[in-house]
Amino acid sequence: MAEPGILLVDKPSGITSHDVVARTRRARGTRKVGHAGTLDPMATGLLVVGVEHATRLLTFIVGLDKTYLATIRLGQTTTTDDADGDIDVRGSAESVAEATEERIRDGVAALTGTISQVPSAVSAIKVDGRRAYDLVRAGEDVELKSREVTISRFEIVSITREADHIDVDVEVDCTSGTYIRALARDLGSALGTGGHLTRLRRTRIGEFAVDGAFSVEDLEDASLVAPAEVASRVLGSLDVSADEARDLRHGKRIDAPERFDGLRAAIDPSGALVGVVERRGSAMKSTMNMPQVER
Repeated sequence: MAEPGILLVDKPSGITSHDVVARTRRARGTRKVGHAGTLDPMATGLLVVGVEHATRLLTFIVGLDKTYLATIRLGQTTTTDDADGDIDVRGSAESVAEATEERIRDGVAALTGTISQVPSAVSAIKVDGRRAYDLVRAGEDVELKSREVTISRFEIVSITREADHIDVDVEVDCTSGTYIRALARDLGSALGTGGHLTRLRRTRIGEFAVDGAFSVEDLEDASLVAPAEVASRVLGSLDVSADEARDLRHGKRIDAPERFDGLRAAIDPSGALVGVVERRGSAMKSTMNMPQVER
């Protein structure tokens, strides 16, 4: 069996998240590989990849807040809301000229906080069991429902003006499920210029940062983050005795050694992850167990 753990991968542009999973399967010699949160082919940056039974931890990672660096081009819309699509509308010279720095900053402020966002039609969201982007490619009209997302930070890094467009470099902290393409589209719509993404890079997922992540060329030799460390960083840790670890693995409830809310990573005396536990009254019980690995 391949060594279990989490790989932090710096995905390059031009390949899909599934391509990274496929390459990891070949590099690590196992079919049991998954990832926590898709990146579009155009996008680069952090992809959290689980190997072997560490894939069980991905469900606790996928919903974490994320940070992105992006460039929004005002003055053009595309069929995909990003640079992979064809330009379908060009804003007038007047509309671009009227998009002053003050108006751009006001538009960004209006898209900060908890907002209702309609995802891009060319997305992986399923509609009646089919991916939205497959429906669009088949020539079908797709109308996705709006969703509530939180943009805790939408910071303008720089504004660069050209004759027919404006490039706005931004950094965004947001909840899981936010579409940065949709932010670009909606900012351009509010300013009357149209807008799309020309660059997108994910730099953070929860406690995990792209700094130190491995390239796809280094997947075979890349070091893994141990399941115990991953779960502890995401959920917080709770030390248990060998007897308590055995009982938890057998599905028994045990006394909670301390008060806590939500979930915790139960760590046995050897430092291994027993599983994820939740408090039930004065006791606690595993909601997910990890296989016991012989040492």
